[in-house]
Parts: sequence; structure tokens; C-alpha cells
Amino acid sequence: MAGVFWYDGQWFTEEPKILGPMDHAFWLGSVIFDGARAIEGWAPDLDRHCARAIRSAKVMGMKPTVTAERIQELCEEGIRRMGAGATLYVRPMFFIRRGLGAARPDPDSTDFILSLYDTPMPEWAGFSAMLTPFRRPATDMAPTDAKAACLYPNGSRATAWAVEHGANMAVMSDVAGNIAEFASSNLWFVKDGVAVTPAVNHTFLNGITRQRVIKLLTEAGIPVEERAVRPEELETADEIFSTGNYGKVQPCTRYNGRDLPIGPITTKARDLYFAWMRAQPRVVEPAAAAAE
Repeated sequence: MAGVFWYDGQWFTEEPKILGPMDHAFWLGSVIFDGARAIEGWAPDLDRHCARAIRSAKVMGMKPTVTAERIQELCEEGIRRMGAGATLYVRPMFFIRRGLGAARPDPDSTDFILSLYDTPMPEWAGFSAMLTPFRRPATDMAPTDAKAACLYPNGSRATAWAVEHGANMAVMSDVAGNIAEFASSNLWFVKDGVAVTPAVNHTFLNGITRQRVIKLLTEAGIPVEERAVRPEELETADEIFSTGNYGKVQPCTRYNGRDLPIGPITTKARDLYFAWMRAQPRVVEPAAAAAE
């Protein structure tokens, strides 16, 4: 996979080898990341992703070594290096190198790296999902207000469980038994023309794409509800879809063994998102790339 990587003032075209077995991030997982997208020169909500990386680092007790503005500058430079036609995953990361004593991370050892690499958008074909027995932790159980690497193994094991039982993706509950999210993206369902998504309760990230789609649907006159969602509501939903940085808006076409259509509100959410994206300034224009 083609990519570029920035670390310690330098750009690389191969992954720099920066961690060893005694580093805190390697040993105890003191890592945060954010995920943005670059799609044919556009980088939707890139500034918000960079700002969230700073917030996540602070939640994890780190001392960010670069500003959100500097991260954005580096991301934009990396996008230009990869070219206007590239579709990329953009991943700024902070990590801790040293511990204080045995396990407590040393904030003064916070380090930063940026990766940008080719990642095609998933096809608009739909995925299957099922409710799993795995739950998202509460704020007193884990750093749930950070996009922390240590949170993702729980979602990965939920997805593995779903795959073993015949689905592509997991649906996870929160500690109260309400629906929280898909294992790696925010969850929506549609009933009687109303788009519903679980209310933010700090057991899952309030995704940047989620926030954007709420705004776009509301402005388009489609009712949106943010509220507690009981598992049984998904059993009778007219449509189910996900929002997240990796796939933006993706339809769920089979849930707990029941086939679902790619419905009009799911399709509208996707169309609105990409229309909004294309109305934004590009980071790199195709003509500029050709001239170079």
C-alpha cells in the first residue's frame, strides 16, 4: 500500500520504525489516533479531526507536542504529496514513550507521528450486522471520550464474534443495555420517515461524520432524533445505516438475519454528505497536480 509518513521533522515513503518493547505505547497501549479522509483532493472536516486528536491526547493524560493547526498543515502537505486523485486514510497519532514507575505514563514523553496511505472507499453495496453480547464501557471503566487505541480490541472481538455467527459487523450495547453503536462506526435506523441515532452518553464517540450527517439531514427537512435506543427497535426498523470516517455513510442490508433495503433516507444521507464535501475547497486541485 502506498503512503507517506511524517515523524520528527521528516517525511518518509516507508513506515519509520519508532517503537521498541520497552516503550510505554508498545507495552501498555498508551496511543491515541484520529482518522480523517482525503478523497480526490477533498479532506472533509479535516480541521475537526485534527482538533479531536489534541482532545484525545489530553484525555489520555498526554502533553501534545504539536498543535491542531500544525497537524492540519502536515496532513494537507501529505495529501498533496500523494496527489489529487488519491483516496486516503489520514491518521495522526500521539503516543507515550516512557512510564513513571511501572505503569503510569509520563506525559513529558509524548510523541507524534502522521500516516497517510491509500485506502479505497468501500463499495455502496451494504453489509450485514447482528447484535452481540459485548458492550461499550462507561467513562469510569475506560477513556471513552478519547479515540484511544486501547478501546478498539473490545470492538474487534465483538466483530469477530459477529463474523463467527454469520454477519459482517457487530452491534454493541452500552452498559445500560441500550444500543450504542456498530463496533467501529455510529449507528442509525429509520422508522416511519424519522432518522434515529443513539444519544451521546460517553460510552461511544460522537463521530464527526455523525455530527455532519445530523446537520445535513436536519437542514434537508428530515426529522432526526437523538435518544436512547432499545435493541428491539432495530428488529422493526425500515432502514439501518452507519456513519463513520472510513466509509462515511454505509447501508446495513441484513440485521439479525432480516433483509433490509438500501432505503431513501440512507441514500439521501450519503448523497447529502458527498454533495456537501464537493462544495468545500479542495486541499489539492487536479489541475495543480497536473502542472507539478
